[in-house]
Amino acid sequence: MAGRSRGSDQGEDAAIGVSERSLFAPLPAPLPPPSPLVPAPGKAPVQADVAASIPVAETDRVVRVRRRIGRISLRRLRHSVATAAGLELDRGIAFLLVPVCLAVGAIGYFSLAAEPDFAKPVAVVALAALCAGVSRSWPKTHLCFMAALLCALGLLAAKVETWRAGTQMLGSEISTQVTGRVVSLDRMETGRVRLTIDVTSTARPKLRYAPERVRLSARKIPADTTAGSLITGYAKLLPPTGPVRPDSYDFSFDSYFAGIGGSGFFLGNPKLVVTDDGDMPLSARLSSRVENAREAIADHIRASVGGAEGEIAAALIVGVRAGIPDEINEAMRRTGIYHIISISGLHMALVAGTIMGLLRGAFALFPDFSARRPVKKYAAAAALLSIAAYLIISGVVVAAERSFIMLAVMLIAVLFDRAALTMRNLAISAIAVIVVSPHEVVGPSFQMSFAATAALVGAYAGWSDHRAGKTRPPPPKRSLPGFLTRKFLLAAGGLAMTSIIAGSATALFAIWHFQRVSPLSLFANLAIMPIVSVVMLLAVISALTMPFGADGPFLYLMGEGLTAMVTISAWISERSPVDGVGLISQQSVLLVAIALVIATMATTRLRLAALPFALAGLLTVSDARTPDVLISEDARLVALPIGGGELAVSRARPNEFTVDNWKRALTSETIVVPEVFDKGDGQFEIADAPELPPGSPFYCTSGVCLARHTSGAIIAYVEDRKDTWKACGFAELIVVNDATAYDACHNPLVLVITKRQLARKGSAAIFFDRQSATTPATVSFAVDRPYRPWHVQRKFSREARGLPPFKGPEKPVVKPQPPQ
Repeated sequence: MAGRSRGSDQGEDAAIGVSERSLFAPLPAPLPPPSPLVPAPGKAPVQADVAASIPVAETDRVVRVRRRIGRISLRRLRHSVATAAGLELDRGIAFLLVPVCLAVGAIGYFSLAAEPDFAKPVAVVALAALCAGVSRSWPKTHLCFMAALLCALGLLAAKVETWRAGTQMLGSEISTQVTGRVVSLDRMETGRVRLTIDVTSTARPKLRYAPERVRLSARKIPADTTAGSLITGYAKLLPPTGPVRPDSYDFSFDSYFAGIGGSGFFLGNPKLVVTDDGDMPLSARLSSRVENAREAIADHIRASVGGAEGEIAAALIVGVRAGIPDEINEAMRRTGIYHIISISGLHMALVAGTIMGLLRGAFALFPDFSARRPVKKYAAAAALLSIAAYLIISGVVVAAERSFIMLAVMLIAVLFDRAALTMRNLAISAIAVIVVSPHEVVGPSFQMSFAATAALVGAYAGWSDHRAGKTRPPPPKRSLPGFLTRKFLLAAGGLAMTSIIAGSATALFAIWHFQRVSPLSLFANLAIMPIVSVVMLLAVISALTMPFGADGPFLYLMGEGLTAMVTISAWISERSPVDGVGLISQQSVLLVAIALVIATMATTRLRLAALPFALAGLLTVSDARTPDVLISEDARLVALPIGGGELAVSRARPNEFTVDNWKRALTSETIVVPEVFDKGDGQFEIADAPELPPGSPFYCTSGVCLARHTSGAIIAYVEDRKDTWKACGFAELIVVNDATAYDACHNPLVLVITKRQLARKGSAAIFFDRQSATTPATVSFAVDRPYRPWHVQRKFSREARGLPPFKGPEKPVVKPQPPQ
């Protein structure tokens, strides 16, 4: 048998209580020969005085026997491992490792320092395939070359996707007249409207390398603007931003594979351009109709439910979540239930389960028909169609697309009388996602969703095997209250274990990507998930009754359930401790990922090999070095921790998103804005900088802002390059917000970071040597050179070329003429 049905409760084996793994039970290993030092059964052990009387000549013999026993034990261990490995291969673990190898190859491609040409990945694939074909006579070598071939194929798939995307990225900030066709529009909580536009032309000035698609916001748009409308307006375009700090989420990477070449905002209200819809290609017309249907459904839900609950209901049904208030989003993040808002596996599973349950209940009303027909397959087919429609109406976002593939594989397995929830089906889903979108492998959504699903499937399979090996007496008869109590406790326990298993499997991934963890997520999920299940049932019923105008009562009940969910989430969020946990090491995440793969895919005692990896991962969590200073890529913001949970920043109104990310990374709770002093007022002068105590925030005067790190290092922030020299005598770090600046200090102990460097290399992290005052600070930038395709645009900005900001042509001064 090539595969295995982990956790399956279907088929003949399950019907008679036989575990599939028993078919591959290994033969007992032969016992080692008896040792002369081990007494035979029934004989008394050798006493200590007898052992002491052994002559010295016998000592060497004892040592040789002990070594022989050690060799025998090692031989038995090798035999046991080889037997277990053979059993794993018989159960189909090789196929389960296919997506793992593909993912390793994709991660390897995106981790390369330079972009390879097509010839290199193709050559690697050809060489690995040749070696795999030649080594078929040697099974172990053949498996190694097959793994290498799969890794090379993953690398090649990532290269092909990068070439296929080929997004034209905006290189520099510019204002121009944009004309384009609306792809989608989102109404935000602030009242602004965010539009995704396919650019058809630009003017004043005309861009030679205009992006094909941009995302712009506007204060107001014409009332009859819909997806497919042609609009025009003067807009300020900005290039995609990079990571807010080294090793954090790269927005330009996401924009490149999403096809977004720039973002920005309209400087005025855009206007509609009258055009003929027949000029649109067929694919654009179809997508516009779907998008308009989504907006119409969302508007209907908002009008029926109202308030923040209406926005959440629209997010759950059609995936439109831009209008959810920020405080509700933050409360859900702090309580660990934000996954409810994003349409993913949970929503797809609830929709499919609801459809299958309703149809099977309806078929049960006709027992004769149900006895003659495969009604379970009918229900599975209907569920497959329903989640396909749900995927389309929710906007075909990446998380929903991945969840649809996973559930589609499982429902198709039901149609062919195969076990639905197995690791094999999960592997097929992962292979499909990696082949279609390899870049998703390095994102948090892919990693956390597959980690949670694999852990749940593996735990369910292990529990099923444990129960299958035991004989259980028939359950005793219980009263109705006892029966209901038992069912409630079982459901609560199952929900708690699901939350614990999924949360444990995804904890380090969440900390690595977001530097936050939800301490009360278990209690929040226990309290809210039953409500969500009822809400999604009402959502499905309301969607089915909406075409007939009978969805009002169901939407009303859905709104009441969402009100309860929001209230509970806010209550738990107020009592949740600070969720920022700081940075963790990359090797700890890698080790835990290896442990998770072994623990979920192995079925024999080889799964014990996951323990050392998991332990090593937990022990290396704190190996990451926390930056002493962080600098934004536009050189406008500098921040450093000053102790007591405070983060000193160089601007009075810093970027909120950047500061929130830095606070979590540096485990700070509050920010301290700079204090500005007038020149010559006697309160603070530049010469007073060496007297600042460690942990001082920024003090600004005479064009220079000065702060002192807890290590004693002085940091200077300068807006004009002409003021750089003022801090050269005492500062260890000088940040100059001027693209034309240079190192005016000429001192190897003073690190000068200019706006031009940041424009070319991205945000920076600074590390001070706390052991030696004569060692200069070190810097780590977010973007490496040579540039990858999603970073090439950085070298074209004015700042990267060392040019000052563009001020436009000066208007001529018209002197008034004297009256004649």
